[in-house]
Amino acid sequence: MFLSLLLNDYCVNRIIYIFYFFCSTLLQAQEQKNITFLDNWSEDTLVTNTSLVRYSGCWGFTRNAIEYAIIGSTEGTHFFKLSTDNKLIQCGFIEGRFNSSQVVHREFKTFGNYAYSICDEGNSSLQIIDLSYLPDSVVKVADIQDVNFGKVHNLTIDTSNALLYACLVTPIVAGNPLSLVPLRVFSLSDPINPVLIWEGPSDIPIVHDCYVRDNIAILNCGDEGLRVYDFTNAAAPNYINNLTFYQDQGYNHQGWLSPNGLTYIFADETNGKRVKKCTVGSNYSIQVDSYFGTNYENNSVPHNIMCTDQFAFIAYYNEGLRIFDIRKNPVEVASYDTYTTSSNFKMNGAWGVFSNYSSGRIIVSDRQNGLFLFHFDQAVFLNEAADEFSVYPNPTSINEEFTVRSGNDKIAEFNVKIFNIAGELVQTENIYNHSFGSFSSPVVSGLYTIKIEYFNYLGEKEIIFSKLICQ
Repeated sequence: MFLSLLLNDYCVNRIIYIFYFFCSTLLQAQEQKNITFLDNWSEDTLVTNTSLVRYSGCWGFTRNAIEYAIIGSTEGTHFFKLSTDNKLIQCGFIEGRFNSSQVVHREFKTFGNYAYSICDEGNSSLQIIDLSYLPDSVVKVADIQDVNFGKVHNLTIDTSNALLYACLVTPIVAGNPLSLVPLRVFSLSDPINPVLIWEGPSDIPIVHDCYVRDNIAILNCGDEGLRVYDFTNAAAPNYINNLTFYQDQGYNHQGWLSPNGLTYIFADETNGKRVKKCTVGSNYSIQVDSYFGTNYENNSVPHNIMCTDQFAFIAYYNEGLRIFDIRKNPVEVASYDTYTTSSNFKMNGAWGVFSNYSSGRIIVSDRQNGLFLFHFDQAVFLNEAADEFSVYPNPTSINEEFTVRSGNDKIAEFNVKIFNIAGELVQTENIYNHSFGSFSSPVVSGLYTIKIEYFNYLGEKEIIFSKLICQ
């Protein structure tokens, strides 16, 4: 009888362990880790085709201390306020000149009081949108389709020098498309009347995208690799450098320069190609240092990138949002799969990302699922993770938060129990989808025991103890 009870108890515990492990594995399969989901906006009444693509690029900006988001759809340009309680509140819409299920590509940038919206399908134009009425509304003040504008694939604005760079421009005159131009540069001295200054380069067919800062432009030239130009004299730019051939090369798509100017991260929009981390040298030489990515063994495709000096934020198509620590050899520290559908086509899902909000919030546009709002706690990952669970700061103070973090950020589900010196349980919490948890320090000074429980890859329970000094 006693043996039977023991066996029953053992079986019950094993079932609980296996169930917990199964749930944990499901959560990991959804690729959600160290990112907090805040909100999502989508509208299934927007026109679409059989692939259910309704959305494309996104952009963010701040006006009068309020953060805003923009996303493109098949029908036009949508504006949102990011509320203090982390909601996406729609505050404006501008219908696209070309409004159709054929639209799969809209992109945006902002300069001063204006947003600039382009589309790369159909009878399109450059739309200039006045933002000065926000948060109540937005107003279209220009819709330019002429010898200068029509269909445009991408745009970048050097805000310090009031220059707009338009990539892959197909002007449209009287409804007729003219020849494709790789890159055009416009003065925004009058923000609603762009003036053409330069176009080129004449020796390559494509400038797919570009990153520009202080007149230095890094051009993403598709199969031609990278080029760097100095546009200090915008009417006659100087060629500086290039990266024409490199390992794991594909279609050179888009990249981002770190704020300190020492690191450039770029992606090739080609199945199975990895993201490249580069050192930017003197005279803007670009040297690939390392290759990294997510699921590239199964032909995943990275799309758009932003970065800080420490982290790269990548809209990674079917793989969703991926965040990498790029300070050494890049390592993935966070993820959120915005596109959970299984698909052999690798360019669904996350299209655009904007990560430069001062609040630490991030937006991602997903081609099928709309606009996502997230939070990623960068401060946690500025410290290098220990080999096992770490507790810091330690000692800690009353009314101060402390963090429990798993070694190398490998464990994303665990339980924490805090006991006082008398062995009494004073706090407990389950952590899901994060490799760390933040806790309020005990209200009484003393020595505390931290008990950490998790399940390993075999579904077996592991227990680790640590000490916390509260003073």
